[in-house]
Amino acid sequence: MYFTAITVVRWPILNERVMNLIKLSGWLGVMFYLVAYLLLVIKKLRSERPLYHILNILGAIGLLINAWLLDDYPNLAVNIVWAFIAVYAIIMIVKRSNRNIK
Repeated sequence: MYFTAITVVRWPILNERVMNLIKLSGWLGVMFYLVAYLLLVIKKLRSERPLYHILNILGAIGLLINAWLLDDYPNLAVNIVWAFIAVYAIIMIVKRSNRNIK
């Protein structure tokens, strides 16, 4: 079984449907990360554009939900940092574009 006994004890109210949604959020997070990276590598996205970072934030959110409910603290930590980096990058992109407009 994907979910451990610890998860069931910590979250006893979660039924199988909810557990499947949690798994889905994790897989969607992985998909967003991989699509973002693939598009970057094949030069369909640029890291100087917000979309790349938005995809990374969406990936982080999906994996954060999954990690939090599974008590997967290393995964939780790396995805929190990853999301903050992506938010910071978007802020810097917006600031740069505002400077260029003036």
